[in-house]
Amino acid sequence: MGHGDSWQLHATVPGRSRRPAHPQRGTVNHPADTVARLRAAFRTGRTKPVEWRVSQLRRLRDLLTEHTDDLAAALHADLGKSATEARRTEIGFTVREIDHTLDHLDEWLRPEPAPVPDRLGADARAWTQYDPLGVVLVIAPWNYPVQLLLTPLLGALAAGNAVVAKPSELAPATSAVLARLLPAYLDPEAVAVVEGGIPETTALLAERFDHIFYTGNGTVGRVVMRAAAEHLTPVTLELGGKSPAFVDRDTDLSVVADRLAAGKFLNAGQTCVAPDYVLTDPATAKALEAEFVRAVEALFGTDPASSGEYGRIVNERHFDRLTALLDSGRAVVGGGSDRATKYIAPTVLADVDPASPVMREEIFGPILPVVTVAGLDEAIEFINDRDKPLALYVFSASEGTRDRVAAETSSGGLGHGLPLAHLTVSDLPFGGVGESGIGNYHGRYSIETFSHRKAVLEKPLA
Repeated sequence: MGHGDSWQLHATVPGRSRRPAHPQRGTVNHPADTVARLRAAFRTGRTKPVEWRVSQLRRLRDLLTEHTDDLAAALHADLGKSATEARRTEIGFTVREIDHTLDHLDEWLRPEPAPVPDRLGADARAWTQYDPLGVVLVIAPWNYPVQLLLTPLLGALAAGNAVVAKPSELAPATSAVLARLLPAYLDPEAVAVVEGGIPETTALLAERFDHIFYTGNGTVGRVVMRAAAEHLTPVTLELGGKSPAFVDRDTDLSVVADRLAAGKFLNAGQTCVAPDYVLTDPATAKALEAEFVRAVEALFGTDPASSGEYGRIVNERHFDRLTALLDSGRAVVGGGSDRATKYIAPTVLADVDPASPVMREEIFGPILPVVTVAGLDEAIEFINDRDKPLALYVFSASEGTRDRVAAETSSGGLGHGLPLAHLTVSDLPFGGVGESGIGNYHGRYSIETFSHRKAVLEKPLA
């Protein structure tokens, strides 16, 4: 999702993998050996019974609930996440997804009858059923390194697959905890963790998988897709992009500022569905300035650097990239930074030119530019002139405005009045469109992603 990974894989992946010269911690076997071992286990049928799937989900839930403190400590070490945020957005989020899946798995896996034409006879039956794909590779990013590894993992297990899990090397503390705990809790014959960076990931991508699930940025997404094409492997790409928020002039700006600030500055802005920029008319933009100052102070106090609830930038490279964007407008609030602690203040920029550096790429940090447009028509045109975003947010009391945005724009998800929340609804598919991604997951949509829906027809021989 957006800048979810910094590693740049080789542009082409050879048909046969090469052993990395210096295997990193946790890489017990060469990826080829790991994939072969998991494929052999899958072929025995061990992952297909519903009882096995349920047991794996329950064990994964146990891991999360029994090691909450270990995971929270790792997330704080990697990203400065508070324990509250770690529990809410990573651990608790994944537990809720497990519980939802356990509650509905039997229903989702039930074969679905299909009507049979009369010409095939009254004794003919037809239905569809979900078959596991086989061995799935899940490549996770660093920004939500627990949730974005384990939520696809649980979907793949619920669908009856064997899984290779690749945590992000840019969240090393979390990667190490997950590499230690996952083999202890899950079936080691069907689930493997491969840690490491470019050599390990490149070697993994050279192997034949039955599905690859990647969360990160579009540049690496293209590399993943090219590698998958060598084996005609289907992919799910959860990417990102610049998710706009349109603020209408008829709204309660106090509520709007509170909700935008909470959504934008969660995880120090390192969230794929965070509002990337605000579109509104000049008068509303001016009125929003004081509201943003108040909203940020309400969240983090007068000195966010000392707030226990405000995170840090993942590394110096991203810090330098983000601080270079701070001159793209006038800082209404924030604007300060400290490279030694990787701190960038929650910042709102006004008077932002659409051609400025902050508007050229997904920000993926705690900087919120406000761009002025004449009104709704210009806002829709502005959005449609750019890549399709992962999310689009509308703050308007007008049903007609909300309907127009829904009908006249394309985005992975659409939120009216509240950013990020659609991601938390397990019965909604989560994914992008165009540059923001391919495919979706969560809830029953994970079953669809990690399964083949097989058509079956039965006609008695006598």
